[in-house]
Amino acid sequence: MNIKQRTEELYPQLVRIRRELHQHPEPGFKEHWTSAYICGLLDEWGISYEFPVAGTGIVAMIQGEKPGSGNTVALRADMDALPLTEDISRPFCSLHPGHMHACGHDAHVAIALGTARILMESRSEWSGCVKFFFQPAEETTGGALPMVEAGCMESPHVDYVTGLHVMPTHETGEIEIRYGDLNASSDEIHIKVHGKSCHGAYPDTGVDAIVMAAAVINSLQTLVSRCISPLDSAVLTLGTIHGGTAGNIVAAETEMTGTLRTTDPAVREKIIDAMTRQVSCTCQAMGGSGEVVIVPGYAALINSDEIVDVLVETAEEVLGSQHIHPKKFPSLGVEDFSFFLEKAKGVFYHLGCANREKGITAPLHSQDFDIDEECLKLGVQLQAQLALKLLKRDIA
Repeated sequence: MNIKQRTEELYPQLVRIRRELHQHPEPGFKEHWTSAYICGLLDEWGISYEFPVAGTGIVAMIQGEKPGSGNTVALRADMDALPLTEDISRPFCSLHPGHMHACGHDAHVAIALGTARILMESRSEWSGCVKFFFQPAEETTGGALPMVEAGCMESPHVDYVTGLHVMPTHETGEIEIRYGDLNASSDEIHIKVHGKSCHGAYPDTGVDAIVMAAAVINSLQTLVSRCISPLDSAVLTLGTIHGGTAGNIVAAETEMTGTLRTTDPAVREKIIDAMTRQVSCTCQAMGGSGEVVIVPGYAALINSDEIVDVLVETAEEVLGSQHIHPKKFPSLGVEDFSFFLEKAKGVFYHLGCANREKGITAPLHSQDFDIDEECLKLGVQLQAQLALKLLKRDIA
């Protein structure tokens, strides 16, 4: 099959799919209309699928019919929307007030569906299996890990996994890639400091939890600057602090919450260990006690270098080498595609969707966000050709 030609033929349908999805944005784990819409198209095209998976998720599967053995490749598309109100003057604006596809997940689903149709129509030309993960809740608590726990990476076992995200910092016709770490891990931090309450006029009879908290905050500011190599990326932010009941009473307890972002699992563990130790020791030295509770969030997204090489090869064929842009530094934002990469080699990359001539430049997560729909064609070509290369790649 001539993938470029077939994508051009499917382009009007890709636009229609994207716009219909755009009109029906839904929050995480409530993507009921979206799931039904996707299942309807899969039924129409004769593509088998499992639903529900992890709530509102879908795992579609296409088996190649060419004689021989091939790998199993998975392609992921997230489905959920954001709690934003869109400009109603747009011809295909959101029909759900208070929700909007402001992160391009409508485009991700349209690209995945277009890729699925092309691979279904060309299945006599390739061997192996291609799965499509239509994932809920990327924007909230994360739907990737529940899908992994539900078994999406098995039966058959996934050898390679790919994903993309539209990116308005790059023009349509360009992609942004990064070898190794692309996105940070995230951890929610809860710190509780215990002292002893007393009258504010007699502080010597108590243990001031607010003073201890101040000492803890100052101590933790040295973690990144003095415990972590300046060549590594890490951010520790304490965003809330609550303590005390009245201005003339020494506080018995203070609570703080924050976030930890790192791009290296070893750095993540080192900071958590050091933070737990410093909170405990600082409080003990002042006559109180302290504890740290870590609520794990998303894992760091670390691309497989050899699969990035395959993406580069594919993009050179589709776009030309001059349109491939290496990302210099990782982002300390998070992306739960990381959980798929913990189970298989793969790559996640950014697909340019801006068009300055058309005025399409608004950032992600803004009420003015839009895409140049020409990027849908390129996304389908890239994902389809990348999948075909991975299907026949030798597994080391």
